[in-house]
Amino acid sequence: MSSKTLHEFLKENLDELKNKGLYNVIDPVEGPNGPIITIAGRELINLSSNNYLGLATDQRLIDACLEATKTYGVGAGAVRTINGTLDIHVKLEERLAQFKHTEAAIAYQSGFNCNMAAISAVMDKHDAILSDELNHASIIDGCRLSKAKIIRYNHSDMEDLRTKTRQAKESGMYNKIMIITDGVFSMDGDIAKLPEIVEIAEEFDVMTYVDDAHGSGVLGNGAGTVKHFGLSDRVDFQIGTLSKAIGVVGGYVAGKRDLIDWLKVRSRPFLFSTAVTPGAVAACIEAIDILMDSSDLQNKLWENSNYLKEGLKALGFDIGASETPITPCVIGDEAKTQEFSKRLNEEGVYAKSIVFPTVPKGTGRVRNMPTAAHTKEMLDHALALYEKVGKEMELI
Repeated sequence: MSSKTLHEFLKENLDELKNKGLYNVIDPVEGPNGPIITIAGRELINLSSNNYLGLATDQRLIDACLEATKTYGVGAGAVRTINGTLDIHVKLEERLAQFKHTEAAIAYQSGFNCNMAAISAVMDKHDAILSDELNHASIIDGCRLSKAKIIRYNHSDMEDLRTKTRQAKESGMYNKIMIITDGVFSMDGDIAKLPEIVEIAEEFDVMTYVDDAHGSGVLGNGAGTVKHFGLSDRVDFQIGTLSKAIGVVGGYVAGKRDLIDWLKVRSRPFLFSTAVTPGAVAACIEAIDILMDSSDLQNKLWENSNYLKEGLKALGFDIGASETPITPCVIGDEAKTQEFSKRLNEEGVYAKSIVFPTVPKGTGRVRNMPTAAHTKEMLDHALALYEKVGKEMELI
């Protein structure tokens, strides 16, 4: 592709995205990502962060990060398999295994990396993966990388999953079969039907893989969706992030010791990418200790979540079928969704619009993420502005 061809390709496609209301504008945050943020010199109530428990700005985590940085330096210095595994990495993985109630755990640089690493390390072109149609993009990419046959099943449709699992098993075409699902679905906030999924997996002797990015720290007294359903010893792969409720950065896979040992010698992000920084690791350990010692932050999160949900519903907004703090206001039309988000921003609420291709066309929404750090006064003010803009745009 010549430079002229590239220029024409980019201009044409960027213009098309902008005309359809699908172009995403990135707003740099000036300062910490807390319940109130500053963008372009204006203070806004922040309803777009994944910092569920407010730990990203917690002084205890900051102190742990600074102390570890002074002790170990700013970087690990190498990939894990050469000499980038510091004793603090081992401590984190031991703590994660305790937290997730599994035999062992392995830490990665991001939650996205976990799905790229774990799926392709176990599955190959001779295998099949049954994947929920609304699974996260990182799961989809991890499945593609493995070259396994991808069989999509209707969202949380257990009858469809059972039928397709039986067909895959009885076909005799595949060496291994795996069912993959998000624990909590990030756009709608609904929870996977894990008890039924595990029953189907056990009936047909197939593997189970749960990406619990939005469940860890939120459900199961903090340990996640799998623990929430009491299935810690019946799910093969538990994937989590250290970047959302934990408040720092990174990801992990938890499971049987043999699985973790295999990932340490066969998962490419572990083998070929420098280890997570010592300061981040120390902050993660501190966050996990906080969650294992007390449920105060989770309780506050759920209190604020329920309060915001009830308020938005009372105003007449469509908040879908969310069962978690993720609270969408479904608008539908992409351009109108973008305009609604823009008007909220102008009034003082930062609630980012989510449109195609992140969600299906015609289901644009403003996604709200209340946290444990929000006060009732902040949420009341946000609801008042939702009412003002919603009535102005004739959405309610």
